[in-house]
Amino acid sequence: MIKEANKTEDISYKILIEPWITEAATAAAGRNEYVFKVAKKATKTQIKEAIEGLYKITVLAVRTINIHGKKRMRGKVEGKKPGFKKTIVRVKEGESIDIFGKK
Repeated sequence: MIKEANKTEDISYKILIEPWITEAATAAAGRNEYVFKVAKKATKTQIKEAIEGLYKITVLAVRTINIHGKKRMRGKVEGKKPGFKKTIVRVKEGESIDIFGKK
């Protein structure tokens, strides 16, 4: 049982990279929706299991968005920023995720 819990936490930290903290994401938290930057290959099921295992809450819905990399110029040299994947997670009414660590 203990090894199984530790295994879930290890996988959760590989799937969930960081919480996405913006003005819009903070407003969404008032509607029980939280935004995270996640691993590129993470599926909705893996994201749901990671959030439920890590924060001990009930996830109702998971939406994912692939953000494509953007072109950037530095002088005459053209480069590209890497893209990433983010997810919007809706949790059960009355439950919340403490992103800022205040509790």
